[in-house]
Amino acid sequence: MVSLDNAVIARLQSHGEKFEILVDPYLAAKFKEGQPIGISEILAAETVYKDSGKGEKVPEDVLLKIFETLNPLEIAEQILKKGTVQLTANQRKEIQELKRKQIVSIISKNTINPQTDTPHPPKRIENAMEEARLSVDIYKSAEEQIPKIIKELRKLLPIKFEKRDVAVKILGEFAANAYHTLHEYGTTKQEEWLGDGSLVLVIEIPSGIENEFYMHLNKLTKGTVQTKVLKRYD
Repeated sequence: MVSLDNAVIARLQSHGEKFEILVDPYLAAKFKEGQPIGISEILAAETVYKDSGKGEKVPEDVLLKIFETLNPLEIAEQILKKGTVQLTANQRKEIQELKRKQIVSIISKNTINPQTDTPHPPKRIENAMEEARLSVDIYKSAEEQIPKIIKELRKLLPIKFEKRDVAVKILGEFAANAYHTLHEYGTTKQEEWLGDGSLVLVIEIPSGIENEFYMHLNKLTKGTVQTKVLKRYD
């Protein structure tokens, strides 16, 4: 539960009534974009106000009439989903910048420049977004906004989503330590442990992280890893 000193107002106006709750601005923004966050974590108080500034609560009969429950968590969930969060200008700017960086990271890791077969550096994507004057919605997930952003970026950059199936062989002395790291980079499609303890697998990775993937594996295996790209596809 967030401190009252750090809380902001989430407000819903319905049926001629005003309903306010006090919430963590950052967790509330994440909740509204669809992230699975418990309502009790977001609230500063399990109270529904008519005017939070005056500490005036909504009468129970009004809550029952509008929400059909007196459970403050259930009511707060509806207020968050349907209402608005009163962010300060600085809070809005901070959340928007975090969301922008998240979007840039996803695009950089999952796309390439088809002309050079290399990923676009994050800074290049940021600059293109600024040039295209693309806005970021703080209440939509990064994934939800990417299709529209990519459509506009393609007017300025050659950009393509691509995945690669990579065959990997790791010697037995390094296989156990590298195994869990491999799964952090992509989806394993096939795997086999050989009699000498070596690990052979096929993993699907985003093309934008291919070089990072190889560098990490080489570090983990002291340069003994064997890799081969089997397939490229959108």
